[in-house]
Amino acid sequence: MRWIWIILLSTLLLHAKVNHEDVTKQAIVKIYTTAKIPNYQAPWSSSMQSFTGSGAIIEGGYILTNAHVVADQAFIEVQRYGQRKRYIAKVFAVSHQADLALLKVENEAFFKGVIPLTFGTLPEVEQRIVVYGYPMGGNTLSATIGVVSRVEHHVYAHSGESFLAVQVDAAVNPGNSGGPALSHGKIVGVVMQVITKSQNIGYLVPVSMVKHFIEDMKDGHYDGLADIGLGTQKLENPAMRRYYGLDDNISGKLINKVVHNSTLAGILKEGDILTAVDGHNIEDDGTVEFRQHEYTYFHYFIDAYQMGESVGLDIIRDKKPMHVNGLLKHTADDMYLVKTTRYDTMPSYFVYGGYIFSPLTRNLIMSTNRNRLTLSYLASKWQEKEKSEVVVLLKVLASDMSRGDNNFGMWPIDKVNGESFQNFKEFYEKINAVKDKFLVLEDKDGVKVIIDREEAQKKQAGILKKYNIEYDKSIDLREK
Repeated sequence: MRWIWIILLSTLLLHAKVNHEDVTKQAIVKIYTTAKIPNYQAPWSSSMQSFTGSGAIIEGGYILTNAHVVADQAFIEVQRYGQRKRYIAKVFAVSHQADLALLKVENEAFFKGVIPLTFGTLPEVEQRIVVYGYPMGGNTLSATIGVVSRVEHHVYAHSGESFLAVQVDAAVNPGNSGGPALSHGKIVGVVMQVITKSQNIGYLVPVSMVKHFIEDMKDGHYDGLADIGLGTQKLENPAMRRYYGLDDNISGKLINKVVHNSTLAGILKEGDILTAVDGHNIEDDGTVEFRQHEYTYFHYFIDAYQMGESVGLDIIRDKKPMHVNGLLKHTADDMYLVKTTRYDTMPSYFVYGGYIFSPLTRNLIMSTNRNRLTLSYLASKWQEKEKSEVVVLLKVLASDMSRGDNNFGMWPIDKVNGESFQNFKEFYEKINAVKDKFLVLEDKDGVKVIIDREEAQKKQAGILKKYNIEYDKSIDLREK
């Protein structure tokens, strides 16, 4: 009799496990995206591409996935596990910073019988996880098992910004993107990216970032993850520590830049030592202990706050400790001279006599190797009061009026007829305001491009027609 009970109990446990796994699979979704991909070298044109990704149904009738799965989307369809019918979906919310998106399906039949997945907590190193999704190599649902290898800050390939990420050894391949990583039946991360030419090194957007994104979107508007606008330097060098009078009991980072439009401008100064954030000690290498014996970039405790909240900072100024509060009001786009990677929008441009101008973005830098060193350097710079955006002469369309200038491309412009400008909008306005016979463009080294205004205006229509360009400027400039 005892053996009968053992066999029966084992059968019931196995049946319960099978049912639980089947319930989980019901919430896994395959995503079909058709995207309109802008051509940053020919900013008036684009191409259509189709690809697939994965997602998971969560509470509230949303599908959680990656932003890069639906970036630049023109049309989205979704398909549930075990079904062949596809349903039309729309993007409800997106964070290109955190590479996360929420989709909505209006047809309620799509959700019939499904139990939404719920969220767990930030996983521990060596914790077992299961990754679900629809990777390359087949059409049906895939499940791979692995463990958490690391939890630390990592650059998100989609945005180029650095946030907390979970490294796993579970097999992750194209098509897995957006799929959930589960532990104990709960979502602990969203599959984000993989290191190519490596052996099973994949990364998840951690559940803490997912929860932050969902909380941010509760008011119907995405504010993003804040940047406090500080340039900092490690304090590991002994001579530097002696220079600033730091003993062995003090650690932190040297503040070497306070961006002019940061909420901390006028509160913090260059030369201050940042010793703690939100009460957590900053080490000399710029890390904080977020769990016992685990360290990551000190911005971890800033990323935990929502925009509009304040974070406490401890500093040392002139060898005296101080405490200040920093209002979180700006993202990286408000701080850096070159905008972060753009999605879901066509690039800005205008054509003047066959000379094509555009604001410098990371998309534009990545679209060519031309002048990469100079432009990458500019992408690392902070905004200044007099300069918040870089403008480049993107290329010159060959014609009889541009002879000798066709080698100019991805060329940063500093002045228009001797006058500086703050951004692309002001550059465009200054171009149109020039009344002189010649338009003179100049870079920081004094190199000039000179355009005969009357000739440019006379030949503009013919040049546009020759190169099959419908509009001489992007829609954002046409709508003004």
